[in-house]
Amino acid sequence: MGSAVERTDDMVREYLTFRGFTSTLKLLDAEIKADKEKGFRVDKIIDQLHQFIQAYDLSALKEYWGYLDRRLFCRLEDVYRPTVNKLRTSLFRYYLVHTVQSNRIEKTQEFFHKQGLELQGHAEWRDWFILPFIQSPEQNPVFSPYFTRQWADTFLVSLHNFLSVLFQCIFDAEVQRTISLQEENEQLRQMLFALQVEPRMKKDEEIVHHKLPPYVQNMDRLGDTEDLVSSQHNVSVTTQSRNFLSTLLPQGKRASGKIAQGPGSSPTQSSVGRSDTGAGQKGESTDTEPQPEGAADTPDVPSSQVQAVAEGAGLVEQPFIKLSQEEYGEHHSSIMHCRVDCSGRRVASLDVDGVIKVWSFNPMMQTKATIMSKSPLLSLEWATKPDRLLLLGSGVGTVRLYDTEAKKNLYELAVEEGYPRILSLACSPSGTSFVCSAAAHAARSGSLLEGANRPVAPVLGKLLLWDTKTVKQQLQFSLEPGPVAINCTAFNHNGNLLVTGAADGVIRLFDMQHYESAMSWKAHDGEVYSVEFSYDENTVFSIGEDGKFIQWNIHRSGVKQSEYSLPQDATGPFVLSGYSGYRQVQVPRGRLFAFDSEGQHVLTCSSTGGLIYRLNEGESGLESILSLGGHKAPVVTVDWCSAVDCGTCLTASMDGKIKLSTLLAQKS
Repeated sequence: MGSAVERTDDMVREYLTFRGFTSTLKLLDAEIKADKEKGFRVDKIIDQLHQFIQAYDLSALKEYWGYLDRRLFCRLEDVYRPTVNKLRTSLFRYYLVHTVQSNRIEKTQEFFHKQGLELQGHAEWRDWFILPFIQSPEQNPVFSPYFTRQWADTFLVSLHNFLSVLFQCIFDAEVQRTISLQEENEQLRQMLFALQVEPRMKKDEEIVHHKLPPYVQNMDRLGDTEDLVSSQHNVSVTTQSRNFLSTLLPQGKRASGKIAQGPGSSPTQSSVGRSDTGAGQKGESTDTEPQPEGAADTPDVPSSQVQAVAEGAGLVEQPFIKLSQEEYGEHHSSIMHCRVDCSGRRVASLDVDGVIKVWSFNPMMQTKATIMSKSPLLSLEWATKPDRLLLLGSGVGTVRLYDTEAKKNLYELAVEEGYPRILSLACSPSGTSFVCSAAAHAARSGSLLEGANRPVAPVLGKLLLWDTKTVKQQLQFSLEPGPVAINCTAFNHNGNLLVTGAADGVIRLFDMQHYESAMSWKAHDGEVYSVEFSYDENTVFSIGEDGKFIQWNIHRSGVKQSEYSLPQDATGPFVLSGYSGYRQVQVPRGRLFAFDSEGQHVLTCSSTGGLIYRLNEGESGLESILSLGGHKAPVVTVDWCSAVDCGTCLTASMDGKIKLSTLLAQKS
């Protein structure tokens, strides 16, 4: 602890010096010299609060407590919030008792005049508003316990102990974070060093294999005049023929012609020139490449040749480097949804037990809020403006708007009783409205086990548009050929287009300026599980119950741009097997794929972690680039956040674990 405190003192000194606060710096040095404990001084905080109370400085008391709340108490989980509120209430009561005991009734009245509006709605303060009007409150049974010495000592000791434990926990967390950052920095430094050294080693190897002038190859035969003359004759013939070919090529292509390869030749053979063959056979040097006339003193290798050697040796850089992988393990059941907000600062995750965790991962992984729902929750989505709000869809026909900073519900709206299951939510980029998919009570076809009969008709449902400000339903979209459950929804960047995937396997594209269907087409055999716009928004991608990953042209209804094959563990339904024949099956609910910031790579689910593919046009299909790994159970939903400098991939699995992988993009 001592080293950490000294390091913090040095940082404060540096800041004061930078700002020019010389007098403050002198006072700091004087107090540090007088400090013998060299640690956290909780007693000083208690003394400061006591001084404000003795001076009847209510404003300073509130400001000081507010600072502690913003800097310390806000880091705690929700379960500790009642304790913080009780300590704050006791602090104000301690202040009021002091004003009464010192016969400063005007200060008592001032307190209720300034704090009345804030406290009048709290039940614990209901009886305290009559305090200024009671002659002997210390004899009143309601207030007498607070005028005893025992209550005051108990409060101060409780506050002291609470702050001590809080400081120690924060210190331990910071120490662990510092150690983990140091270890991570060391790993990254070694990785960077390895990446820098490997090309140099490869380049050194290439230089070793570069061809030398012909006479050097024959230096072991300088005593044999006949062999030397024969070798020089063959070299001259080769030189003449190559010079003749070079005159037929355009000037700009002559350099590239020096490393041209046949269909069966390898890049390594082309650059090395098979010098071992020429050295082992007398007079045979047709595979050696002599220096052109006038260039015998320039043995440098063209950069294109070095690049060809690197590509032939498999040294092409990967597009991403996995810098780190952290685990969020606060859930105790399978994850349904896991989404990053627009700013890339917060994550909201929902499990099958209806528990929602709101947490941050920068600079450290920390739970900000925990939401326990009495009714089952089926969907969630971040609002866009402001991005601290969270939309929650339930299984009993309600949608809630939750403020993650204030940690309270702003409102709860009810959808029609006949469609209680809120399967999907999507907020418009403008933040003025959101769409809500409500479905009837029927099992989705994808949730049936093997061997079960498929329902004759898909699940019924509605697609509704709600106004965020008025909290009223604006309209109901027309779903042709009939009402059907919408499983997934997504807006384009400006909110003018909305794409949906439904239980009948149809993708529908809506014009949000006129609130009507622009086009629709049969996309999959079975349900559509997940749908997203491409990077240029000229196409949409979808994953369906048939296990196909398809790219569709939105300018030509029903026209496939490309179709890719994905394994079953990427498309669902997801199966987790255990002991004694235990088998858990989960139908896809959350996002099954996500794109990087440039739309060239896609992250998908797998049985052991996320998989990143490169999207190739034509028949080459998907090219596997990077396996994130880290999971022991099937991954059921993913997200890819590019709001920060390093891309962050989220992969959530059926065992309740969420892996956060930080990637570094290597720009070519």
